[in-house]
Amino acid sequence: MVRSLRHLAVFRTVRSRLTLVYGALFAATGAVLLAITYLLVLTSRPPTPLVAGEGPTGDLRALARHQHQAMLENLLLKSVMALALMAVISFVVGWLVAGRMLRPLRTMNSAIKRISARNVHERLALPGPRDELRNLADTVDGLLERLHSAFDARKRFVANAAHELRTPLTLEHALLEESLLDEDRDVSSMRSTMARLLDLSEQQGRLLESLLTLAESEGGLDHRDPLDLAEIAERVVRTAEEAGPRVDGDNPGAGEGNGSRADGNSHCTDAAPGPGGHGRPPAAGRPSPRLVAAIAHAPTAGDPALVERLIANLVDNAVRYNVPGGRVDISTRAEGDRAVVSIANTGPAIPPEQVYRLFEPFQRLDRTRVDDHHGLGLSIVRAIAVAHDARLTADARPQGGLAIEIHFPLAGLR
Repeated sequence: MVRSLRHLAVFRTVRSRLTLVYGALFAATGAVLLAITYLLVLTSRPPTPLVAGEGPTGDLRALARHQHQAMLENLLLKSVMALALMAVISFVVGWLVAGRMLRPLRTMNSAIKRISARNVHERLALPGPRDELRNLADTVDGLLERLHSAFDARKRFVANAAHELRTPLTLEHALLEESLLDEDRDVSSMRSTMARLLDLSEQQGRLLESLLTLAESEGGLDHRDPLDLAEIAERVVRTAEEAGPRVDGDNPGAGEGNGSRADGNSHCTDAAPGPGGHGRPPAAGRPSPRLVAAIAHAPTAGDPALVERLIANLVDNAVRYNVPGGRVDISTRAEGDRAVVSIANTGPAIPPEQVYRLFEPFQRLDRTRVDDHHGLGLSIVRAIAVAHDARLTADARPQGGLAIEIHFPLAGLR
């Protein structure tokens, strides 16, 4: 029967079910109390009237029993009537109390229904004592705050991406229009225009590749493979030796390293970006930063391609945003239950309060710097670190440059 009552519309609300529970509990408790009282009275011996000088007669005993039975019946009838009346009152009181207790939920429900993407800045701000409902409202407000921040970040991201794509497209349009209008252009001029168009096309390709990597990283990992940060870091260092960093680094990147190379030796090389890399070669007469590696085994698990992109971005940032003749230190090590990769450079001074901006998409502290990068390097690093459940720390170095450490969960190599 209870199961069938659940399908009735009136019992589909929490208020109705609470009222039913309150009333049923009161009725059941009252019935038990009535039964106990009735049994106590029933088992008690009725008083036997005595006649002076004589013992009780049979008629007097029968009369006493009859009176006792009548009293029991009267008690039972009045008790049942009182119980029925109090049960009705308990249902009414339960309905009112449940409505009062659930009023904050109705307020929250109405407020949440009004909130959409256009007014996600609104909050519930539920008043009252700090009870479970207030904690629930505060949790919802926290969720709305995170959604608001995510929406704002996504709007800025889309606007910045559109701006970054619009600039090379505008230049391409201008170059093509100039070529069509100038009928006297020679082959050399046309080749120069084509070279500029090719450079702009490659720039857009790198931006789109970075955007895809960022989206892939933010989507999380489908599977994790065992890997060693030392092997990946050595591969990135070899790439820097041969042709320079071939990644889309856009901000000063780094971390502090104090590990040792797996073979017991540190490694040092000049790290000037070479032809074919995404980095520009240093200006004439400008010494390239030295890349110093102290590599030790640091086993973890994740996506090897994304982890390599992370380390390559850090190295490219540290090399690109450096001082003439500066230094880049990269190290990997196992530390406690963490596999750590650290990079530090001797770049320009960075205000400590501005460090967090470097990890936002399309954010560059030096807006006057002209290059073909878009401020996605460290935002990709952060997204990859989050996807791998890694902890990222970044500190501005007092002498200039940035120190970055990324702590991956340690894992045994197979």
